[in-house]
Amino acid sequence: MEQTPLNEQEQNRRDSLAKLRELGIEPYPAAEYPVNASTEEIKNGYDDEQHNFSDVCIAGRIMSRRIMGAASFMELQDDKGRIQVYVKRDEICPDEDKTMYNTVFKKLLDIGDIVGITGYAFITQTGQLSVHAKTLTVLSKSLRVLPIVKEKDGEVYDAFSDSELRYRMRYVDLIVNPQVKDTFIKRAQIIATMRQYFNEHGCLEVETPILQSIPGGATARPFITHHNTLDIPLYLRIANELYLKRLIVGGFKGVYEFAKDFRNEGMDRTHNPEFTCMEIYVAYKDYNWMMKFVEEMLEKVAMATNGCTKFDVWGNEIEFKAPYRRLPMLEAIKEYAGVDINGMAEDELRKVCVEKNVPIDPSFGYGKLVDAIFGEYCEKNLIQPTFITDYPVEMSPLTKRHRNNPRLTERFELFVNGKELANAYSELNDPIDQFERFEDQARLKAKGDDEAMYIDMDFVRALEYGMPPTSGLGMGIDRLTMFMTNSTTIQDVLFFPQMKPEKKADKPAGEE
Repeated sequence: MEQTPLNEQEQNRRDSLAKLRELGIEPYPAAEYPVNASTEEIKNGYDDEQHNFSDVCIAGRIMSRRIMGAASFMELQDDKGRIQVYVKRDEICPDEDKTMYNTVFKKLLDIGDIVGITGYAFITQTGQLSVHAKTLTVLSKSLRVLPIVKEKDGEVYDAFSDSELRYRMRYVDLIVNPQVKDTFIKRAQIIATMRQYFNEHGCLEVETPILQSIPGGATARPFITHHNTLDIPLYLRIANELYLKRLIVGGFKGVYEFAKDFRNEGMDRTHNPEFTCMEIYVAYKDYNWMMKFVEEMLEKVAMATNGCTKFDVWGNEIEFKAPYRRLPMLEAIKEYAGVDINGMAEDELRKVCVEKNVPIDPSFGYGKLVDAIFGEYCEKNLIQPTFITDYPVEMSPLTKRHRNNPRLTERFELFVNGKELANAYSELNDPIDQFERFEDQARLKAKGDDEAMYIDMDFVRALEYGMPPTSGLGMGIDRLTMFMTNSTTIQDVLFFPQMKPEKKADKPAGEE
């Protein structure tokens, strides 16, 4: 992106930058600045009777200023919050030279500049906790104009709220909308809670390849690249399932990974082409065990992030406390679509879709037809956490057949608020059956289904060495974070979501 021409304010800031250097002040110093307190620590710990915090060193961004005569105020923002700073000319300029106050502070510094302050905490005559500055150090000169959010009589003005700008310039969003940080702090708490839970159950965190010769483990359209040295196509992974199950074959009891996955598909408020998925596989367990495992984990996550298990998500009160409802897929279709498809052939199922006005494609096989009916009629009704269980074999090429019905599989998906949150199986460990399922997927691909799975013969070979009975789970971290923070778009829980290319250079933030 080409840099836009400088406007008057930006040129003034560059002029100030040059004048600072003329005065012998480096606007971007290299030396460490010895911060010893945060705004939060001062606010929570200051005692006016003890006069503690008598020698503090803080640093942050200037967010507002009130320039007066020989004394002024500014508001300083660090990563924990904001605090008022009192700047007195004769304090920061104890000698005859008053340049630091009269020229640097009053004329050459701007809102958005990062400065360091040494001094002491005190309460002003108006009762406001502040830091009395003894020294002021320029740490970084801001050359762009920040949008200044103003509040008066409870009304907010000039808010930096345009989603296009907020997502594209997240750095500005975080500066002027500090509450945005809370979402990402909760996201980190979610991952930390899950990691601790898995470790307590004896599972090992591992890493598997992002570049793969065969994009396996899910039905999705991959991103394709090329390795020049080997002269072969490679794919950004759509899932890490098959590599994790190879490790179970190798003898690990349980393995998990928080993985960046990539799917070359549509973008909307719940989908981003790059996303984070957690997958975990535990030997000698089945999908019934995994349902209880997931319930307990989500209770812990809800408590860690919100302090309770019941809270608002997109206008619905969602209860994450176990147990969750178990509902077989074909029963869900019967309940919500009003049709019993059990035992139907593919042609009959296609007629049902037409009769029910379910959008379908000629390339759809039995599994996708069932999924289309379920998506059209059932998902929107699954508000409280619900395990949809026992999927048809055609929909689950990596799943063990159901112990009581060979046409079904031991699979569940967890739905919350009408959206899928997790997918889990009793893993298929019969190599002959697995190869036949891969062949079925290959036939679907030949019919035009570009999301059908590739045949991974190395994975089949791994199964031929023997994989113990295993249960596996995949869960979208982005969507889980949306639920736990009541965020309505995936862009709100990603620091840097995928955006359309800029058609032209944006005007600087804060400018009309």
